[in-house]
Amino acid sequence: MTDERRSIEQRGLYYEEFDPSVRYLHRPGRTVTEADNVLFTTLTMNTQALHLDAAWSATQPFGQRLVNSLFTLSTLVGSSVAQLTQGTIVANLGFAEVTFPHPLFHGDTLYSETVVTGKRLSASRPGQGVVTLSHTGRNQSGDVVVTAVRTVLVWCEEVAP
Repeated sequence: MTDERRSIEQRGLYYEEFDPSVRYLHRPGRTVTEADNVLFTTLTMNTQALHLDAAWSATQPFGQRLVNSLFTLSTLVGSSVAQLTQGTIVANLGFAEVTFPHPLFHGDTLYSETVVTGKRLSASRPGQGVVTLSHTGRNQSGDVVVTAVRTVLVWCEEVAP
């Protein structure tokens, strides 16, 4: 017996669907644990005491360990994938203007959002477009903890594989 229902596969947006007038909210948020921070920090061979040494960090200006900023950036971008680029991206082209204006701490929840700040068809890759995304991450109190501008190459819908 065949199933006659229409199938829908979750995907990101094709070039034509990216809308500069929309603020894309990526949910759910992600509560960051001590285990997340220690594992990411040690996996990436980052020996910074601000991420690993609670006693020493207590004597520093923030009074506690900070979540590794590259974990924060990775989570910011990762949270956008299902909604924006899952299966529609060709490549990440680059990151610019990455900032960490406020620290993220163990137990904080990161909420991410994205706006499209530019898009154009690729001059050298027919059927693909270049989209510039401005990502912002906030903690549960609304403080901006990370921003990044990311440029991606995505498929146009007509020619997507």
